[in-house]
Amino acid sequence: MRTRRFEWGGAEATATAVRAWAAEAAEPVDVASIESEVMEGGDEAVLALTARFDAPENPPTSLPVDPALAAAALGDLDPGLREALETAAANVRAVAEMQLGESRKEVVLPQGQKVTMRWVPVGAAGIYAPGGRAAYPSSVLMCAIPARVAGLERIALASPPGPDGRLHPLVLAAAALCGVEEIYAMGGAQAIFAFAHGTESVRPVDVIAGPGNAWVREAKRRVYGTVGVDSLAGPSELMVIVGGETEPEWAALDLCAQAEHGADSPLIVVSAEEGALDAVAAATERAAAERPSVADAPLALLAVPDLAAAADFANAFAPEHLELFEQDGILAERIVAAGCVFADRYGATAFGDYAAGSNHVLPTGGAGRFTGPLGPAAFRRRIAAVEIPPGAAAELAPHVEALARAEGFPVHGESAMIRR
Repeated sequence: MRTRRFEWGGAEATATAVRAWAAEAAEPVDVASIESEVMEGGDEAVLALTARFDAPENPPTSLPVDPALAAAALGDLDPGLREALETAAANVRAVAEMQLGESRKEVVLPQGQKVTMRWVPVGAAGIYAPGGRAAYPSSVLMCAIPARVAGLERIALASPPGPDGRLHPLVLAAAALCGVEEIYAMGGAQAIFAFAHGTESVRPVDVIAGPGNAWVREAKRRVYGTVGVDSLAGPSELMVIVGGETEPEWAALDLCAQAEHGADSPLIVVSAEEGALDAVAAATERAAAERPSVADAPLALLAVPDLAAAADFANAFAPEHLELFEQDGILAERIVAAGCVFADRYGATAFGDYAAGSNHVLPTGGAGRFTGPLGPAAFRRRIAAVEIPPGAAAELAPHVEALARAEGFPVHGESAMIRR
């Protein structure tokens, strides 16, 4: 772990300092040339890029993957692993369905006009599941299930092939479990550009969702506007607020688990008690040293005046994951900016990453100040319909004319007044 202790300088200033320090090791990313290659070369370019970045020794020869391979992978799963996957899927589906609400609302306004708002699914979604040397079937569930609950009929999955040139069987099994049959062996920025612009084999989509590395994030940033995107998620983050009753080993394992995501995943320990801060820091160093999967992630230690200041700091930093080992009964309610809050000592982030039902595609980099977890809303759009009867037109027209003339658009006013 790369550990640094920070002095309290107020919530906003300290959050800025911690985030700047954690980002110091980030490498610059430029995806413009990849987008140009995909737009000009189509399938051939995507295959060449996938061979270069993902499977140089055994590059795939085509982008589409036979859905029969996914069905076979699901059938071949170890029973215990399949049960775990199905449990996670059921919980994610339940939470997604809870978010739907009404699909149609209307209001009749005082002048007599009626405005109706409908929520309808987008035409198609492209979901991205990281892969390559590792497999992330959980990301398939987290993206495909909310899309399906939103009502989408066309869901396409992209995931990078492994060194053997094939998608991991776990990713394929998760796709089959979610009923996704349009699958592509392509990864990284080129997959995002293929979904946005289309190729000979890949039809463009309307929304792209899913986690990924810095290249995927920058590709999504670049295509936003051509398509919708769920968020611009960056390196995964975890903040824990600890105290005298915190089990240091529990907090340490939670921090080390987050560090498995990579060396650019910021970890923050916050406490109003110096002793608790030191105990968790020491336990984390010990645990990390004994576990080879734990990367050399940045670990920030911050002593705050009290739990109210801890909540203020959390809201200023807006972490992707926030664990509250220490709280005064209302601390969780004070948190208004975080991707997902785990509000007691048993709430390890790992539960949310896999099987609790909450979505693990969450805002990072402070985006928790204005957005939240991936859900069905990312795959739906609103449509407004306005019905204006004669009486409402007569009453509204003078107001429209007055406002239109004030803005310098007199013909707008004429268009309304002719209907009196």
